[in-house]
Amino acid sequence: MPSASDPSGECDLAVVGAGILGLGVARELGRRHPGLSIVVLEKESRAGAHQTGHNSGVIHAGIYYKPGSLKARLCVEGARRLYEYCAAKDIAVQRCGKLIVALNESQLPALDELERRGRANGVAGLRRLDAAGIRELEPHARGLAALHSPATGIVDYPAVAAAYGADLTASGGVIASSCEVRTIAHAGRRIALSHARGELRARHAIFCAGLWSDRLALAAGAPADPRIVPFRGAYLRLRPPRRELVRSLIYPVPDPQLPFLGVHLTKHINGDVLVGPTALLAPARAAYRLREVNLADLAATLAWPGTWRMARRWSRTGLRELHYAVSIPALTRAAAAFVPELRAPDVEPAFAGIRAQALNRRGQLVDDFVFSETPRALHVRNAPSPGATSSLAIAALITDRAEQSFSLLG
Repeated sequence: MPSASDPSGECDLAVVGAGILGLGVARELGRRHPGLSIVVLEKESRAGAHQTGHNSGVIHAGIYYKPGSLKARLCVEGARRLYEYCAAKDIAVQRCGKLIVALNESQLPALDELERRGRANGVAGLRRLDAAGIRELEPHARGLAALHSPATGIVDYPAVAAAYGADLTASGGVIASSCEVRTIAHAGRRIALSHARGELRARHAIFCAGLWSDRLALAAGAPADPRIVPFRGAYLRLRPPRRELVRSLIYPVPDPQLPFLGVHLTKHINGDVLVGPTALLAPARAAYRLREVNLADLAATLAWPGTWRMARRWSRTGLRELHYAVSIPALTRAAAAFVPELRAPDVEPAFAGIRAQALNRRGQLVDDFVFSETPRALHVRNAPSPGATSSLAIAALITDRAEQSFSLLG
């Protein structure tokens, strides 16, 4: 049996990626099938190094997503399971609620559609507010109308991922770091994963590789479409004396054609209040600094036909996001549309995250979770927000599919 110190040899199941989804999937597999040997291979020196550790920490309620979509179903179910899990594990969580605020009459039809979707998806407690109702919940906020979601909350996702990992290792699973998978081959009745510390031969594999999910899927024999394009999202935070400007979460009415939610103000579980994020196409898949460029990543993004089709369609939006990325005053003004007292001196830089967003060849940003299969393997091809919220529900779905597709689970 491979170990964390020697992740080579043979196992029953390999999971590639020790983010919140990979750890959640491995945990669920170990919970249902305790006799199996399970090894998680992580590219970085620690688990949760990318999207899991660089996000706002919001537990989404399921308002935005098209009824009947995977996002809608798995977000609502995932949020319920996540609240229960955090209570059982004594992980700090707050149901602080969220306001989605319409600033003018032109945004009211979109707010109506969000309310319709939320109710169709089974989101509990939704209610409409007028301007006075907004001020009652958020005294420093302003708007014409809002949708209030009391079921929305905040949590420390790295703590959740660590708990998933602890559950897995307690059941005998292995988490091996610094094991970037370099090649994938089929060897008889096993799939051979050559990685930075050796070779792991598994009867089956599940890939939850986030920013690198498309490359590993392609290496395993999957189609190239969709391609992951990295979007850098930078956050500001309110300076401590100004945190009182925001009690919970304040969001705009988003553009329904984009899978991004716009500049918002988010209370964080550690007490910070975040402002952002931006949504800028990044020149590297780990471009946590604005000027960081990876020529291979950039070339791959530019070689994808969908990139240019997306750029032509959303050029004005891209220029606005670039302005937000390089100008703290501009990003602050966007948030001040909802909290008018907010000024540039009230904020300071916080952190940046990279969103692994699937883009198809036609230039469309894929607005649902995408899962696929190759011989002896399952792949998570697109699971951005609300992926963390949905992690336990996604893990259950992937395990269900593995039980149907993998012979050792029959």
